[in-house]
Amino acid sequence: MRQMFGAIWILSAAVAVAGAQQPSPNKAWIEKSNSYTQQLLDVDMQHSPESGSRQGLVKFDKLISNPTLADDLAKRAELKVVLAKLKAQEAVEKDKNVLEDLEILRKAFDLQFRQEDFSLEHEVPFINASQAVFGGLRGLLDDQVAAERRPDAVVRLRKYAGVEPGYKPFTDLLRQRVEEQIAKPGVIYPSKDELETELGRNQNYVDGIAKLFTKYKLTGWEEPYAKLKVQLADYDAWIRANVLPKARTDFRLPPQEYALNFESYGIDIPPAQIAAMAHKAFAEYQAEMASLAAQIAKEKGYKSSDYRDVIAELKKTQITGDAIMPFYEGRLHEIEKIIVAKNLVTLPDRPAIIRLATAAETAQQPAPHMTPPPFLHNTGQRGEFVLPLNIPSATGGEEDKYDDFTFDAVAWTLTAHEARPGHELQFDSMVEHGVSLARALYAFNSTNAEGWGLYSEYIMKPYMPLEGQLMSLDLRLLRAARAFLDPELQSGKVTPEDAYRVLEKDVVLSHAFAKEEVERFTFRAPGQANSYFYGYTRLLDLRKETEAALGKKFDQKKFHDFILAQGLLPPDLMRKAVMEEFVPSQK
Repeated sequence: MRQMFGAIWILSAAVAVAGAQQPSPNKAWIEKSNSYTQQLLDVDMQHSPESGSRQGLVKFDKLISNPTLADDLAKRAELKVVLAKLKAQEAVEKDKNVLEDLEILRKAFDLQFRQEDFSLEHEVPFINASQAVFGGLRGLLDDQVAAERRPDAVVRLRKYAGVEPGYKPFTDLLRQRVEEQIAKPGVIYPSKDELETELGRNQNYVDGIAKLFTKYKLTGWEEPYAKLKVQLADYDAWIRANVLPKARTDFRLPPQEYALNFESYGIDIPPAQIAAMAHKAFAEYQAEMASLAAQIAKEKGYKSSDYRDVIAELKKTQITGDAIMPFYEGRLHEIEKIIVAKNLVTLPDRPAIIRLATAAETAQQPAPHMTPPPFLHNTGQRGEFVLPLNIPSATGGEEDKYDDFTFDAVAWTLTAHEARPGHELQFDSMVEHGVSLARALYAFNSTNAEGWGLYSEYIMKPYMPLEGQLMSLDLRLLRAARAFLDPELQSGKVTPEDAYRVLEKDVVLSHAFAKEEVERFTFRAPGQANSYFYGYTRLLDLRKETEAALGKKFDQKKFHDFILAQGLLPPDLMRKAVMEEFVPSQK
């Protein structure tokens, strides 16, 4: 349940990409593979209609998820029927590409079922009702959703509130689900920090719902919203009374669960090993930053040449208000010119969009991120690079302010990572080249997606001004810090206070950004933060191996286009594709 609601944006992104694929004439196997994968997608969306609606499937617009154990078990039974059919197909299938996709599907659902089993057997979940309802409504109440579809959000709202005939209040179903787990002996409760933080920010979701209905001038929403508002408040009060008192004071996950997280994020080495690699890289990046900072300090006449002090000076000139969006758009155009001039990668004709996050969106996803468009039934929607500028308070106090994203030097690497040549290009290239649904969706992992984002910063860094290069290295330093802080927090080797010191003093993050990071490591997504550094390391190793194999015949533009055309493959499958297809074709 927690994965279903907490990861709704990530899952929607993956489905969006998957749904876009149109097989090219020389890849007829993709049609056959997709026919198998679509059977699994049909089951997923039937039980999670909000995600189907997000992909432009109008038939799901008035429907909501049924968050009961019975529905989860029914979904799993239906998936197993499909998987049994696909397993039988493996025995007669001849195409090696289709067979590989069938293996991808089998492994993906094996992992999913193991994660579900662990949660069902061992955990009392924290299902954030306010976040789930906001996410379900936000999918329809958006500028890029056709106006004629938006009124269905009122129907969906009525169902969440339980005022539609045949529907119980959504919060009642969630409460029942939590109570079922509480009744089991020896279960693990959520961490106290998670509950207090999330509950303290839920007003942003509740207020955000009303703002969305008001923005789009819809009618008939006020009465069900008033009921839902009370229900959400009562649900949070019930969580505070029945779950919070038994919450874990230790945020650390059981080792088995943390290992499952590592596997799901695409990391196939032990936590201690990636931490050791990251410590070494952290020291190397700091040494490189020291040299750059000395040059910048000399040019600008700064008193101190310590990279920490130089970054602090660069942060002092903040871009504010209405100037932020034009500035970032201008920086994107500068980067696109460099990409073309240096033959780094092929750019699509489609422009990228950058916008600021609302308070509710920031509570849901406090980091800069790329939100892909729907592709199953896309009517002109485009992906969005979303920038949060504050992190909502969990105590009703003043928001924590970021100073990390709105100064000149950092915009180079942020735009390269989230827009182009990073995630926005990553998704658009998949649309244009066509990859199978299995490879786009079920082979997806955070290691490969975020590895490309960080690698994109790497290939752009030589063409940035010195200040941009310093900040690119600083954000690379952050990714190394993530890769040792996350596992060492979970093992107990370091404390959150230690993590804050590293992030605020050595990586020079604002307290808001450091808070976002510590929340990520401790309860938002333990294990995920390692994927940036690990994916980047694997992709850089693959590039070096490819350069060695091709020598003077290596063409980085062709290499990058090939990588993007493969979809969101995990590192082992990506290496196999490069070595068996790309390298021979270039020779």
